[in-house]
Amino acid sequence: MTLQQEIVGNAMQMAVVNLHPGQTVYCEAGKFLFKTTNVTMETRLSGPSNGGGQQQGGSAGGMGGLLRQAMGTAMQAGQRMLAGESLAFQYFTAQSGEGTVGFAGVLPGEMRALELDGTRAWFAEKDAFVAAESTVDFGIAFTGGRTGMSGGEGFVLEKFTGHGTVIIAGAGNFIDLNPADFGGRIEVDTGCVVAFEEGVRYGVQRVGGLNRQGIMNAVFGGEGLSLATLEGNGRVILQSLTIESLANALKKAQGGDKQGPTGGLFSTHAG
Repeated sequence: MTLQQEIVGNAMQMAVVNLHPGQTVYCEAGKFLFKTTNVTMETRLSGPSNGGGQQQGGSAGGMGGLLRQAMGTAMQAGQRMLAGESLAFQYFTAQSGEGTVGFAGVLPGEMRALELDGTRAWFAEKDAFVAAESTVDFGIAFTGGRTGMSGGEGFVLEKFTGHGTVIIAGAGNFIDLNPADFGGRIEVDTGCVVAFEEGVRYGVQRVGGLNRQGIMNAVFGGEGLSLATLEGNGRVILQSLTIESLANALKKAQGGDKQGPTGGLFSTHAG
């Protein structure tokens, strides 16, 4: 059953979701705005892939099944806690007719509804997830090794699989690109990546070499030492505002800007 939703607003958008009777949508704790009175709200630690979308019967699998379900829930919650995500999800189900629920992100910016058909997963930056149908599975993907450690926001990614609609949010305005339209590869600020389809390869590379110009780029260019690379053929969503630039602007407005004139390695906010 297709999720009926409308994204409204400009500088700070919100998603208004219309639910059919019995239809369920879930969100990360803290993204809920409003609901009609016939929509029930339940907070759970489990995601939909672990029985979150529909409650499992207590007799299914006996004690062994209950133990496996409890262990799966604990592992999911532990992964989200390690990734800095919310421990719990909120589930909303329409009862006795159609219902309406409103959701929003946490930063001024755009929202986007992604449609999953089961053939490709989507990956998104940490905290991009807003809400999804109960038929969409939410997971955590860790970008391993040197790529993850030097990639800043890219170390922890949200992963969406299954069928249905997932709603994400970012900062500033969005632009949709496909690396295949630009020779198969694009390089961006690590904080500008919002989401990308499975099949697009994410990596991190040093800004320039260990020479005079490379040092100038890193120290005075505002990008630090690394850029994110996206390669392949698939949809990529970038945002125009990074969390680092927003934090630095707020510090400057409050008279606490210690970044100096360079904006590179001297930034007090770790990218």
